Parts: sequence; structure tokens; C-alpha cells
Amino acid sequence: MIASPLPDLVGRQRECAALDDLLAGLREGTSRVLVVRGEAGIGKSVLLEYAAAHASRVKVTWGRGVEADMELPYASLHQVCAPFLDGVEDLPQPQRDALRVAFGTAVGDPPDRFLVGLAVLTLLTRASETRPVLALVDDAQWLDQVSLQTLEFVARRLLAEPVAMAFAVRDPEGQSALAGLPALQLSGLDAAAAGELLESAVGGRLEERVRDRFVAETHGNPLALLEFSRGRSAAELAYGVDASSAPVVQVPVASRVERDFAGRLGALPAATRTLLLIAAAEPVGDVRLLTRAATSLGITPDAAPAKAAGLIEFGEPVRFRHPLVRSAVYHGAEPEDRRAVHRALAEATDPLLDPDRRAWHAAQAADGPDEEVAAGLEQAADRARQRGGIAAEAVLLERAVEVTPDPWPRGRRALAAAEAHFSAAAPERATDLAAVADLYPLSVLDRARLARLRARILFARSRSDEAAPLLLNAAAQFTAAGSPLARETYLEAISATIFAGRVHGPTGARAAAIAARASGAPSSGSKAADALLDGVAALLADGAQTGVPALREALDLLQHEELRTREATVRWLLLAPVALESFIHWAWDLHAWDTLSSRAVRLARDIGALGTLPPALIYAGGVHIHYGDFAEADRMIDEADAIATATGHAPHKYATLVLAAWRGEADVAASIIEEARERAVQRGEVSLLGAMGYIQGVLFNGLARYEEAMEAARTGIEHDGFNFTGLSLVEHVEAATRCGELDQARASLARLTELTRAADSGWARGASARSAALLADGEAADRLYRTAIEEFGRGGVAVEVARSHLLYGEWLRRAQRRSKAREHLRTAHDMFAAMPAHAFAERARRELLATGEQVAVRETTPTSALTPQESQVAALAADGMTNAQIGAELFISPHTVEWHLRKVYTKLGISSRRALPQVLDSARAR
Repeated sequence: MIASPLPDLVGRQRECAALDDLLAGLREGTSRVLVVRGEAGIGKSVLLEYAAAHASRVKVTWGRGVEADMELPYASLHQVCAPFLDGVEDLPQPQRDALRVAFGTAVGDPPDRFLVGLAVLTLLTRASETRPVLALVDDAQWLDQVSLQTLEFVARRLLAEPVAMAFAVRDPEGQSALAGLPALQLSGLDAAAAGELLESAVGGRLEERVRDRFVAETHGNPLALLEFSRGRSAAELAYGVDASSAPVVQVPVASRVERDFAGRLGALPAATRTLLLIAAAEPVGDVRLLTRAATSLGITPDAAPAKAAGLIEFGEPVRFRHPLVRSAVYHGAEPEDRRAVHRALAEATDPLLDPDRRAWHAAQAADGPDEEVAAGLEQAADRARQRGGIAAEAVLLERAVEVTPDPWPRGRRALAAAEAHFSAAAPERATDLAAVADLYPLSVLDRARLARLRARILFARSRSDEAAPLLLNAAAQFTAAGSPLARETYLEAISATIFAGRVHGPTGARAAAIAARASGAPSSGSKAADALLDGVAALLADGAQTGVPALREALDLLQHEELRTREATVRWLLLAPVALESFIHWAWDLHAWDTLSSRAVRLARDIGALGTLPPALIYAGGVHIHYGDFAEADRMIDEADAIATATGHAPHKYATLVLAAWRGEADVAASIIEEARERAVQRGEVSLLGAMGYIQGVLFNGLARYEEAMEAARTGIEHDGFNFTGLSLVEHVEAATRCGELDQARASLARLTELTRAADSGWARGASARSAALLADGEAADRLYRTAIEEFGRGGVAVEVARSHLLYGEWLRRAQRRSKAREHLRTAHDMFAAMPAHAFAERARRELLATGEQVAVRETTPTSALTPQESQVAALAADGMTNAQIGAELFISPHTVEWHLRKVYTKLGISSRRALPQVLDSARAR
């Protein structure tokens, strides 16, 4: 909207106060974010202008969404960053490279959009070191998708920087944009304020009935009040807004305002209307480009009539009075006039400096199939993909399909557009374009790609086992085409069945594994991926005795495979979940779990893959739960949740639930478990039901609620799944023996013994020995408990070491060996209290009291007052990392790191980071 002098805004005292508060906090060094929402013309843009006008001693930068610019990736983000681009060279290298590729000033691997977001966060933060920064983004509903996602990421990661962001979002078009951020919802002015604004516009008082009717018909919309009164006589006003319409039709205020703008266009000279149409079709507002296009159309640029009508301002850049003016101009023009204007703009756009915008204008100018235009759009889509603009790639390819004359390239482009839409999280459009692709001739390889895409869409909508046959069919087609994608797709099919919780049956994981082995599929090009498929297939088709050794052969390759490109690293990260589930649940190998999850975290951090970092952190957090280091697990889970929230993904609840179960936090776990159970049923995620059985088994065993633990663990055992059966069997044996259901316990022990025999790891041998001890007597039980403690220790599974001491101590007390019982119960209590696993610690405390021993209350350490994020920052600072290095590691700004450190120093009673190593080491030693 065109800027205007800003006196006190009529009727917007509350809204102005909110922006004054944002500016006051910004000057004090506090980050603030505000999303101003409301219908068109309600005053959002004016409020942003108010903020800019009152932002003294603040650096203000603007970004403005334009509907015609939504297909060009990072266009709006570039506007916001433009004043600070001199600082790009000072960014850490991964961030610098990502931002330069995104803005098209360098060539490289397509950047992760969240790494681009971190680069923007760092850029704004560094710019704020001299003056606070205020980023204002108008019409955010029209930002290109990747710019919107990036700015939303930055807004969610702001914490302690002198940077503020204010967005204006039009409803209802932008209702889903920036959801969850602090919002200021605008409604129409109240009757008094609306009347005051109306009378100020007409320059005198109006009869009360006339004024009230006018206000009522405009619903207090400020733009409607100002525009409908413009140039109208008192008589016209006396009969209301819709006096010219008979009969009166109630339509939205924005539509009536746009209609009013359109009415003014008819009085303008034809050349001026054409000039306005050029400006409406050209989103950048480049006066020189507009002039060149006008010249090619044979008109002399004369904007005076349009300026006099209050429709446009020809400055640098060209700006319409309001986006509704642009809409009225563009949509009110005849189609052939719009095509002529786009053709002129395409000719006037430099093909070297701005080939993508030239291609887009050429496409809009096309009035039928045109291979040259389609090829230009395809090339623009490829450039968008290289810059990380997947959504833009999808839109450009879709338009290319529309103007492609020949069936072969049309089918190929439709398939590529469908794949891009799916990658951009638009499965509905992907489905539509896949249907289009199916209508045209495709190569054997493209047919296989289409089959795989349809299976992926189905699996994304529901984790049922219906996707597996489609993926197997796609894999067979890839094999027939000799494509390296075959083995990858077989592994994807197996993974889909595992997620759905189906091992047996015609659509289960075992059937998929047998098909994969019999296929003769060529190598994928990755030795690690090939070895993993061989290992998982052997595990499912032949059983653990053959499969586990084959899996171990894959471990070394997965750990050490050299990944030379970003694409190779992304593929490795996609393999990691299948590998981890195999090593956790079949190899019972905590060290392999640690090795693989640590590498996954490191690789995701290195390439800024914030989509895959949260699940990698969750797996790594699970390792630390079993190590008994709940604080480190908490830090990883907290970071995963923070990144997931900032990137618009749902937080991962699994590790939170496991941690709550080991801590005995029934209240925390209850609501999450119920929510997860409902989701599992709705989406067909049977494996999740197995996970819930195991988790509740741990929780209720810790709380000594054995009947509930037995029923929960049985759920984990009975689901036909790849995961959690073994861990659920361990919980079931303990619960069943405590409930006196010895036959059930023996049956579960027999299955557990069979499952763990092939693993031959400390974790597996410890689980088998302790479960057998629960059903044994005398010397045999004594020996088995001691074996369990030793084997769990060898496997590094500290929580199970502590639990074995607890169960051994309970058995010893009942055997009247109180002195020995106290020794093990004390060890169990101390280990559980240090973690802290409250419920198991309480079980140990009760048993110790029963032996006649008093239990001292464990002293808290100063570090226990730190939040997970503060603990993580403190640990990295103690290791010698700088604030900038810590910020890059945790995807936060150096200012936020310093803010956390100040809080850490206060809580620990120290004054600098030099004291951190000693304080943290002392806390760990307690």
C-alpha cells in the first residue's frame, strides 16, 4: 500500500500500543514477533507503516508479497535481506554457500531451506549488532512458499537478538500462514471511530442516519470507508454504498472495494489503462522494465491520470495504492490484453539476468501449446530446484505441462511436476499430475517412477500396508529397466511394511524381503545401502540366525562409507531409520545404535538437513536413555522438538514417552499415549501400537502396577511387527511373574530366548539371563542375576544394569539374605536416583526400608536447575566452542547462545565460561 503521512490512527489505539510495545522491546534488545491478521482493507499495511515511521534508531527492512511473484523461489526473502547482503561473506561457510545458491549468485547443491533460514537468522543478528533490526513483511499470504517457510523459521528461532519481525497476513487467504506465532487480529472500526474516519474523508459532518448506514454497510472497514466516499456527493452518500446496484447483493467488502477500483479504470485513457496493466503483470515494480514494455507496445508512458485517480505511485519501485487495485486492473483486463502485456514484458526482460521471470512471462503470453515456452519453463524449474525452491519447481513444471504440444515430453513433464509437488508436501496436486502423466506415453523407467510416486502418496496419507505391493511393483519395474533405484525401492517397500506393523502375510515385510532377494536387482551404487538391504532381507526371509550376522557386515559400511555429495548424504540419512530399527530390535546392539545415530546427527548438522535432524536426535536421545544419562537425552529431545516446531513439523513423541516411562511420570505419559494410540489406529501404524505396549510395560513395572504392565506388554508382543516384540517380552516376563502368571511368563521367556540367541550381545544375553532368573530358584536364579548384571554392563545398558540390581536385591531379600540384598538395592537406588528414574528408585527405596536400612535424600546439584537448552550450551562452551560455533551447531544465533550462557552463569554461581568445565565435571561426579 502507498505510504502516507501517519497521524494518530483513528480507532487503532490498542493496535498501535501493541506495535509500540514491540518497538520498545526491540530497543531494549529483546526479540519480538507479531502477525497482524485481517481482511483486505482492514488496516494491516497502515499499521506496518506506523511501525516503520516510529522505528527511530532502528534499521527497517521490508518484504512485500505479490500474487504474481509467488512462483519464483526466494524472491520475497531477497527483498528482506537486500540491505544486509554485504554481510553474506562473513557468514559461516555452510550458511554462506546455502544463501548464495538460494539467491542465485552461486552454483552448488540445492540448499536445505532451513540452513538458508539459519543463514538469514545469522545475517539479521549480525546486522543488529550496530542497530536493532525491524523486518516488516506485508501481504505475507502472497510470499513464495520457500520465502514464507524460511521467514517463519527465523521468526520461531528468534529469542535474545535485537531483531523484531512483523507480518501482515490477509484472511481468509492466509489463515494457515504463520500459524502459532503471536497474532494481532484486526476487525472493523467501531461505530464512533468509523464515523470519525468517514467524516474526515468527506471534510464535514454527515447526517447521523447516513453515516451509520454507511458504516454498517462497510462493516467498519477503513479502506472501504475511504474509497467509497472518494468523490461522492452528499446525495450519493445519503443512499448508501450500494445505491448504484439494484437489487442490492450482499458481497464481501473486499470484493466491493475491488469493484469500486475497477469502476475508476473506465474513465482513464486507453494508454494509461495499458500502462497500469503492465505494472499489474510485473511484480517487481521496475520502472525501466515497465517503460521498455510500454515502448514495445507502442504507447507513451503517461501515469498522470492514474496518479490523479489515486490508483498508483510511479516511484522506485512502482507501487499500487492497494493490492486490490492491482487485482482490479489485472483481472478486469481482457485475456488477449493480458497476453500482449506478458509478451511485451518477456521481450523486455533480460534473458541472462532474469531468465526465470522471462520464462514465466512468456508462458503467460502463450495462447496455446508452444514447445519453446515449455522448454524455457522446464529450465526455470531446474534452476528453482537447484536453489532449493521445490514448490516453485512444481508450479513451473505444471505450467510447462499445460503448454507442451507433444505427448512424450508432456507425460515426462507431468511426472516431474507430480514428483515435485509431492516433495513440496502437496499430495493432492501430485495425485492430479500423476493422473495426467498416466495418460501419455512414458518410458519404462518413467513408468516405474510413476508407480513409486503413487505408492509414496498412498503411504503418506495412511501408514497402512496397502502401499507395499505398489512399491514392490515399482521396484520390479526398476529392475526390468536396469535402474539402480530398484534396490532402494525394495528397501522402501520393506520399510513401509515395518511401519505398518506387518511382518507376515502376503503384503508383509517377509514377502517384500523374499521378493527383493529373488529380483536380481542391480546395485544401487552404494555398498552400504546394498549391504543393508541384504541384511534386512536375510533377517526377514531366513530369520535372525542368518540375518543378524549379515546386518553386522553392513554396520562397518554404514559407519565409514564416504559420502562425497549432499545427495549421497541425504540418501544415507534416509537409510538410517531402517538400519537403526534393525540393530536395536534384532541385534540388541546399543553400541551400534550409538554409532549410527551419532553419525546421523553429525551428517544432518553438517549439511543443515533440519528435516532429518529431529529424528536423528530422537534416536540419539534413546541411546542416552539406555545409558542412564537422562539429562543428555532430555537435551536431545528438547532440541529435536524445538527444531521440529520451528520447521513446521509435529514434535516426535516416542522418545519423550520412553523417557517419561523410565522416570515413572504417569501423568506426563498418559495423554501422549492416548493421542498416539488414536493416531496409530487412524493411520494404520500398527508398529506404534507395539511401541505403546513396550512403553507402558516399562512405566507400569516401574510403578509396581504389574497387572497393567502385563496387559500393556502383551499388546507389544501380539502386534505383528518388526519392532518392540523383544523389548515387550522382557517387560511381560517381569510383570507376569509378579502377577503369578507363570505359564505366560514361561511362554514369553521361550520366545525371548529364541529372539536373543542370534544377537549374542551383552544386551541380548543380559535380557535373556534376567528373564530366566525371574522364573528360577536357588543357585540357578542367583547365577542368572549375576550374569545379567555382568552382561548388561558389557552391553553398556545402564538402565538395565540398575534394574537387574533391583530385581536381584528383591530376590535376595525374599531369600532372607538381607545383607547382600542391601548391597544390590543400594546400588540400584543410587543409579536410579542419579538418572533420575523416580519410580524404579522408589521401588528400590521401599525394598531398602524393608531390610531395615534408612535411605538418605540425594542432594541436588546446581546443574539440575539448568534447562535442557542451557545444559547443552554450557556443555559445548565447556568444550571450548565459541558462541558462533555453538550457534551453528544448535541452529540458533550467537546472541541467543550468549543469552543462555548468562543464565547458566547466574544459576551456577560463576562469572565466566572459564569456570564451566570444573563446575560441570564436579556435578557429574556427584
